[in-house]
Amino acid sequence: MQLNLREHQSAVIDALREGFKQGYKSQLLYAPTGFGKTEVAIALMQATADKSKRAAILLDRLVLVDQTSLRLSKYGLEHGVYQSNHWKFDRHQKLQVCSAQTLEARSDFPEVDLLIVDECHISRKQTTEYIKANPDLKVIGLTATPFTKGLGSIYQNVVCGATNGWLVDNKWLTPLRVYIAKEIDMSGVKKVAGEWSQEMATKRGMQITGDIVSEWIQKTHEIFGGPRKTIVFCAGVAHGADLVQQFAERGYNFVSISYKDDDEFKREAIEDFAKPDTAIHGLIATDILTRGFDVSDVMIGVSARPFSKSLSSHVQQMGRVMRTHDGKDFALWLDHSGNYLRFRDDWDSLYIDGVDKLDETVEKTKKELTEDEKTASKCPKCGHLWPTGADTCPSCGHVRERRNQVENVSGVLEELVGSRKTLTDDRQTFYSELLHFAGEKNYNPNWAKHKYREKFGVWPRNLHEIPAPVTHKTASWIRSRNIAWSKSQNRVQRPPNEI
Repeated sequence: MQLNLREHQSAVIDALREGFKQGYKSQLLYAPTGFGKTEVAIALMQATADKSKRAAILLDRLVLVDQTSLRLSKYGLEHGVYQSNHWKFDRHQKLQVCSAQTLEARSDFPEVDLLIVDECHISRKQTTEYIKANPDLKVIGLTATPFTKGLGSIYQNVVCGATNGWLVDNKWLTPLRVYIAKEIDMSGVKKVAGEWSQEMATKRGMQITGDIVSEWIQKTHEIFGGPRKTIVFCAGVAHGADLVQQFAERGYNFVSISYKDDDEFKREAIEDFAKPDTAIHGLIATDILTRGFDVSDVMIGVSARPFSKSLSSHVQQMGRVMRTHDGKDFALWLDHSGNYLRFRDDWDSLYIDGVDKLDETVEKTKKELTEDEKTASKCPKCGHLWPTGADTCPSCGHVRERRNQVENVSGVLEELVGSRKTLTDDRQTFYSELLHFAGEKNYNPNWAKHKYREKFGVWPRNLHEIPAPVTHKTASWIRSRNIAWSKSQNRVQRPPNEI
C-alpha cells in the first residue's frame, strides 16, 4: 500500500525540513491524538532511506514496537526491529524500529542519520545523553503533551502540527460532550512531588464505585439508548476490580487490565474489545489505555483517577475517545475525578493555541476549586458542563436564573444583569460577525477565535459558531487592528536609521 499523506501532514514535514535547513538539529513535533504522527514518522523514514541513509524510530512500549513494525510492512518498507529476541531483528536494514528498553539494556544505539523519538515527553536518561552526545544527528521528538521539564534543553525548535480545535473543526477529531459527575473526594490526602498517591486515590475511588456505575448506566441509556463501548480510567488495581464486580452485578461486561496481568491476557482483551461485535461493554485500566490504545469506535470515557498536576495524563486520556469513526458525532466524557474542571483553563488554551514553546509549559500543581465554583460549573439538572457565560444548558435545555451579581469567569470579572442584554450576548454578536467576516475573506477558521481573544483577553468558549452580518462598529474595529498591525510590520521592516 502506498503512503498518502493528508495536506496538514505534508505541511508539517515541510516545516521540519525548513527547521533543519535553519540549523536546528533536534526538533519537537507537537500534534494531538488523531493528527497521524506515526504516518509522518514513516514518511520521514522512507525519505531518509530513499537517500540511502539510515533512520530509526524509538518507542517505549513493546506493543507500540509491533504496531509500528506492522505499519511499515503495510507500506512495503523493509526494516529491522531492534528488540530482544524479535524475529525481525536485522541490524543491516536502513530502517529500524527500536525498543527503548532493549537499547538501554544493551547501551547500544544503531548508527543512524535520523532518530525519531516517539512519546518524547517521557524522558529517558540514555536517550537524552545520546542526543546530547551527537549534536550533528538529526532528531525529531513526537508528542501530544510536551509538558515535561527539560525538553527545552533537548529540542531546539518546536513545530506545531495542528491544534485539537483545528482537528475537531476539520473533522479529524470528534468533539467531547462533558458531564461533571460525583467527584472522588481527595481532600486531606497528602501529595508527593505535587501528585496524590495512587494508593490513596484507589481507596477514595472505591468509595464512589457505585456512583460511577450508576452514572454510566443512566447516561448511556439517556444519550445512546443503551450501552456503548466505554473505557474507564480507574484510580488503581483494586478500584478496577471493584468496578468490574459492580458492573457485573448490574448485568454489564467490563474487563479490567493492569500491570499485574500477563501480556497475553492484556493483548487478547484489547483485541476482543476492538471487534465491532465484541461482547465487552468496557475496558478498565489505570495507565495501560493512556497511550498506544487506538479503538476508534469507543463512544464513552470515564475519568475516575484524580490528578493534581498531570495535565499530560488528562489530555492523553481524553484523546483515547476523540478519534473519529463512522456515525460518531461526539464522544461522551463522564468526569468523576475533577480533572476536567481542574485543568479546564490549560485544556482550553491547548485546544485553541497548541504549543510553540518548551519548558514554559511545565506542569504545575493546580489549585482546587471551591465547592461553590464546582457547583456553578455544571448544570444542576443533568450535570452537563456549564458553558461559560451561558444561561441555557446545551444538553437538557435547563435555564438558570440570573441575578444581579459579579461572577468570576476564568479570571475575568463579568457583571451579569438579568434585566438587560448581558455581556455574553454582546460577545456572541461580536464573535458571529467575526465568523462572517472570516468566511467572506476565506481566512483560516481560527482567525475569528484569535481576534475575539485579542479584544476580550479570553477565548470564545461555548459560543455558537453562527455567522452574522458585520456591523459598522465591528468593521471599524477590524480595520483599526489591521492598520495597527500594518504599522507594526512597517516599523519592524524599516532599517534602524529610518525609525
